[in-house]
Amino acid sequence: MARVLVAAYACNPLRGSEEAVGWNFVRSIAADHETTVITAAFHRPDIEAVCGRCPNPRFVFVEHQPWHYAPTTLWKRIEGSIAKPIMNLAYAAWQRDAFHLARTLAQRERFDLVHQLTYVGFRFPGHLWRLGLPFVWGPIGGLENTPWRLLPAMGVGGAIYHAGRNLVNSAQRRWLSSPRRAAAVAGPGLIAATGGIARELKQLYGVDSTIVSEVVAPLALSPEQPRRRNGNEALRLVWSGQHLPGKALNLLLEALARLYSSRRFELHVLGDGPRNAAWRRRAAELSLADRCIWHGMVPRARALDIMREAHVLVITSLKDLTSTVLLEGLALGLPVVCPDHCGFVEVVTPNCGIKVPTDTPANLIRGLAAALRDLESDEGLRRRLADGALERARAFGPEGNRRRLTSVYDAVLNGRECA
Repeated sequence: MARVLVAAYACNPLRGSEEAVGWNFVRSIAADHETTVITAAFHRPDIEAVCGRCPNPRFVFVEHQPWHYAPTTLWKRIEGSIAKPIMNLAYAAWQRDAFHLARTLAQRERFDLVHQLTYVGFRFPGHLWRLGLPFVWGPIGGLENTPWRLLPAMGVGGAIYHAGRNLVNSAQRRWLSSPRRAAAVAGPGLIAATGGIARELKQLYGVDSTIVSEVVAPLALSPEQPRRRNGNEALRLVWSGQHLPGKALNLLLEALARLYSSRRFELHVLGDGPRNAAWRRRAAELSLADRCIWHGMVPRARALDIMREAHVLVITSLKDLTSTVLLEGLALGLPVVCPDHCGFVEVVTPNCGIKVPTDTPANLIRGLAAALRDLESDEGLRRRLADGALERARAFGPEGNRRRLTSVYDAVLNGRECA
C-alpha cells in the first residue's frame, strides 16, 4: 500500500460533473492506498456529511481566500458571463496555495506518489510535479477544439465565444510550457481521458499516455431490467446539462419540431444557465411548449429519479469529454442518442445507442430526428438498446477504472512503461 497525495480541487460526493470525477477517483485510489486529498474548502460540508472524518481518504482543505472561487451569487454570475476567464485566474491562485500546502505536508510526512487529478483541463497541471516525487497527472482533457463547422449552431454569442476559445486553446496547446514540463515529469504516469486526447498528447508533447475515462458508470443505480414503455405511453426523452451554447439543446428542439405532428414524445430538460430563456422561447416558437418539462437545477438524487423514469437519453454537446450524464444514463438502462464525436465515440456502440453524424449542423438535426423517430416507432429496437446500455455500463464501472489506474501507479512506482 502506497502513500498517495492527491490534488483534487473538484471533489464532492453530492454533485455531478467534475466534482463527481474527483470523488469517484479518490474513492478508487483510497481502496488500494493510504490517501491524502487536497481540495477546495467549499466542499468540506458535503464531504464531512457523507464520510465524517474518516482516516482514509483523509481530506485537507486549502484555506479559503476571497480570490478563490466559491459557489456564491457573485461567482455564479461571473461563471455565466463573458467574465468567465476570471475563474481561470482564481483557480491558478488556488493551485499555488494548494502547492504550498502540499509542500508543507511532504516535508513532515512521507508520500510515495503524488497525483494531480482535477480539474482535468490540460492547461492547469498544478505544481505537484515540482515536488520531486513520482508523479501522476490525469485524466487529462481540454486539448481538442470545438469543430469550426458546428459553431453556427451555437448562436452568435456562442460562436464568438467558442471561436475565441479555439484560437486561445490552439495557442496554449502550442506555447504553454507548464503542461509540457508536467507531462515529461509524469512519464508513464500520464493519463488521457479519451483516445482522442491520447493522440493529441502524443502529437503535441511526444509522450505516450494511458487511457482512463474521467467518469465511471454508477453501477449501483442499475436496475435488473431497463424501464419498459407501455403501448399508449409517449416516448419520454431526457436531456441534462448546463444551459450553455456548447450544450446545444436548440439542436434537439429543432429535431423534435420535425416530429411534432406524427410522433408521441415528451422532453424532460434538466439544468439551468444563461441560454435557458432563449431555449424556452425557441421551444414555444416551434410549438413544443406543451411537450417540454423544464425541471431546472435539482439535487442529484432528484435528477437521477427523473432520468430513471425516461426511455431515452439525448446528448447534444458540441464539445465535451465523456460526460458524467452519459455513464449515468447507460447505468440506468437508457439508450443514448448523441453526436458521433468527443468521448461519446468510444463509449456509445450500436448495441446501446445511436450516434449521429456531425458534418454539418443541419445533418446533425436530421440525424437526431431520424434516430428519435426510429426509437419512438420501434419499441423492440429501443428495448434492445436499453439492454445493451446496461451491458455497456459494466465495461465502464468503477472496478475497470480502478484496474487501469492501478496499472499506472505500479508503472510509476516501479519506473516502467504501462502495459
